[in-house]
Amino acid sequence: MLSKTYGGAVYGVNASMITIEVTVSQGLKFFMVGLPDSAVKESEQRVEASLKNSGYRMPRQKVVVNLAPADVRKEGSAYDLPIALCVLESSEQMKCERSLEDYVIMGELSLDGQLRPIKGVLPIAIEARKQGKKGFILPTENAAEAAIVNNLDVLGVETMQEAVEFFEGKRDIEPLVIDTRDIFMNTFTHYEADFSHVQGQENIKRALEITAAGGHNAIMIGPPGAGKTMLAKRLPSILPPLSLQEALETTKIHSVAGKLGARSTLISRRPFRSPHHSISDAALVGGGSFPQPGEISLAHNGVLFLDELPEFKRTVLEVMRQPLEERKVSISRAKMAVEFPSNFMLIASMNPCPCGYYNHPDKECVCGPGVVQKYLNKISGPLLDRIDLHVEVTPVSFDQIASTRKSESSDEIRERVIKARERQTERFKDRKDIYSNAMMPPEMVKEICEIGDAGRALLRTAMDRLGLSARAYDRILKVSRTIADLAGSDDIKIEHLAEAIQYRSLDRENWAG
Repeated sequence: MLSKTYGGAVYGVNASMITIEVTVSQGLKFFMVGLPDSAVKESEQRVEASLKNSGYRMPRQKVVVNLAPADVRKEGSAYDLPIALCVLESSEQMKCERSLEDYVIMGELSLDGQLRPIKGVLPIAIEARKQGKKGFILPTENAAEAAIVNNLDVLGVETMQEAVEFFEGKRDIEPLVIDTRDIFMNTFTHYEADFSHVQGQENIKRALEITAAGGHNAIMIGPPGAGKTMLAKRLPSILPPLSLQEALETTKIHSVAGKLGARSTLISRRPFRSPHHSISDAALVGGGSFPQPGEISLAHNGVLFLDELPEFKRTVLEVMRQPLEERKVSISRAKMAVEFPSNFMLIASMNPCPCGYYNHPDKECVCGPGVVQKYLNKISGPLLDRIDLHVEVTPVSFDQIASTRKSESSDEIRERVIKARERQTERFKDRKDIYSNAMMPPEMVKEICEIGDAGRALLRTAMDRLGLSARAYDRILKVSRTIADLAGSDDIKIEHLAEAIQYRSLDRENWAG
């Protein structure tokens, strides 16, 4: 007898439908075909033990499991449950009142028939709805994630036995219903790390406000203990809230990577990723024999913070150059090519030299001749060009630390950032792929960032003195446009341009020369 149901396979951040077919006939062996990987092949042992411990048996006949399309590789243990149910129906141990073909079924089986959570649930649920399936049966711990998708009955089960009873008509399972908009609008948005806790560093706060308002990249350079990491960790608290579409995109990536916690639903806070400097190329941009998203994709719609930038391997930093420009990363393998979104803000920090005290007002640098330049050369010019704001962080004085004056809170700064973003949303309303100044292509920069004759003269002088590239020219104009937005100005004034230029003053040839 032939039994059929459906599952899903995730490629990149999207899923495709997999047909699971099982037939039991005369013979003695178990066969699985359709390019399964090792984890899928091992399902035979898990399914057999689960059936036995749930009061059923594995047929002592020829069992053929086909995963179609047969030329697409299948991976993971999430096919255990649909295979087990098809085996039971095909061997006539389960008399179905409800059709297996109406549902997408996924879940990893324990040896006792319990179900373990799986990853990639959200894109599979989206594909199931697109294919017109009646429902999605999966482990209870993943049900809240799948229930984000409307017009699809999401049925969470704890054990294989519950799924069997459901299809036999002996059990009714109430579909999980989640009001995504209600959850999204009522999410707790208080951040423990707040700018009101930071004394002094007003110039750095201003730079980070500009960074947040325009979606720019920034690097902070200063001695140890000056507050670079502390300030960077507070950046998410002044970013505008995620839109519902951004939240869905972010949740999908984290679902594919298996980074969502048990019973998680929608990610409604902007991600903040801070990988260690020992990270590999593949872990940062994504990869593997079966490509998975890396840190730059997990930071999509949020912040990627690279602490102690020169300590990262040169090859790791260089692979970020293309994703920083294109806001996506393409990973090609012999049999497939996948694309992961990577629209993130890069925030980096570094010491000015190996000892950390070059240009320090009080402490003397002990680095030898040429050491500072060699240290800075670990960061290539092309990568530095792609960072919009270069900010020097100076140590905080005792008077500033001991001051009782209340600093501006993140909520107050965020209000200004949101107003600036609203101006940008209006500006780019005809371009769905652009929603911040940092995303403007070069041809749009010339059109939107008019600076007048006086501004051009100032910018020419700055470029000659600092040795800036054409890319740095565009970056300055984008930053000046953001500064004007924060000021509520329709035009880029000379003071806006001058402030943007000063954020390039730490370019290597000027700063270390």
